[in-house]
Amino acid sequence: MASTYVNNLRLEEITTGEKSGTWGTITNTNLELIGEALASGTENLGSDADATITMADGTADGIRSLHVKITSGVSLTQTRTITIAPNTIKKVWLIENATTGSQSINISQGSGANVTIASGTSKMLFSDGAGSGAAVTELSVITDAGGTIDGSLTLGASASILADALLIASATGAEEYITAAVNGAVNLFHNDVSKFSTTADGVDVTATGSIKIASGTTAERPASPATGDFRFNTTTTAAEIYNGSAFVSVGGGASGGGSDEVFVENDQTVTTNYTITTNRNAMSTGPITINSGISVTVPSGSN
Repeated sequence: MASTYVNNLRLEEITTGEKSGTWGTITNTNLELIGEALASGTENLGSDADATITMADGTADGIRSLHVKITSGVSLTQTRTITIAPNTIKKVWLIENATTGSQSINISQGSGANVTIASGTSKMLFSDGAGSGAAVTELSVITDAGGTIDGSLTLGASASILADALLIASATGAEEYITAAVNGAVNLFHNDVSKFSTTADGVDVTATGSIKIASGTTAERPASPATGDFRFNTTTTAAEIYNGSAFVSVGGGASGGGSDEVFVENDQTVTTNYTITTNRNAMSTGPITINSGISVTVPSGSN
């Protein structure tokens, strides 16, 4: 029986008892072709037309290579379909579109799915070798030139993303979510409009609406606040900030029914030691109770 070439690299498979005296030569050739399958090769399109590239049986051939650079001797005028044959080959390829004319190429093997490769780009592909219905699919890959991941990406507990410029956006790139630049701003977007930006001296909120801050009752204040902690007190219905020793109201002014601003309210009991700021005056309506062991200090010159 004659040799066969039905494997995925089209290597010569010798029938038992055949090729007497040539086994060494054929084996060496097969080893060379296996090496070729792990290397890089080139296939050239001779005309501006669809083409079928058939992997040769038992001889060197660019399409056998892992990395295949597809060039063209003419400038392509439209997307061309490249069909890989035979349609029984099951293999992984990294195919580069190096054709001229700035056109895409479609890589196909049968009536199943095919993959489009834009001019000047490369894709990792898999042909399933399913015969007339064979399909070519793209394998997800990331390189230093970029890449595409379809699905979820899970990072380890100590993963890092290192970049001098970062963009996180929608799948089409039309809507930005987060941008960042080395020695520059980090921006957060909503509906493709920047809402929050870092600056050299702090942050800017660029929205025209409002900021919702933490809120809760007086009893729900943090147990160990830090200077500058800011919240809305639902007991006093006022914003408050921690000044390093106590929460104090921020702004607010007078209040009243509806939109009235008539009444200024204050507590009636002093529960914490307090010193009026030097050269400042203070006022409060009474009666006021100062708890036992608590003092209010009025510096000289203050009232």
